[in-house]
Amino acid sequence: MDISLINNVSIQLQKLGLKAKLFRGLGDSTRLSILESLRGGEKATSQSQSNISNHLSCLLDCGLVKNRRQGKNIFYSLRDRKVSKLLEESDAILSDIAQGIYACVNYNK
Repeated sequence: MDISLINNVSIQLQKLGLKAKLFRGLGDSTRLSILESLRGGEKATSQSQSNISNHLSCLLDCGLVKNRRQGKNIFYSLRDRKVSKLLEESDAILSDIAQGIYACVNYNK
């Protein structure tokens, strides 16, 4: 077997693994709700909102959002406009296939 073919397959599998991680991050309804909210611009949160803070931390670690501190508040925003475009495109896709997604028994949660 050709070494370059093996290397190419390995690189493709790594890229697919990263893409799967991206979609797992988007697959949580709370994280998705946060991202949708941030499409409208920067939002502040306080440290006391632990469940939201945990999800924001995840989104921050994954590079989907960025933050800045001002006093006791932390302001979050989308790191890249492409995240907003991805959410926008998912709206367009859903408008075409929503009935099939709704009826899908494989992803009930």
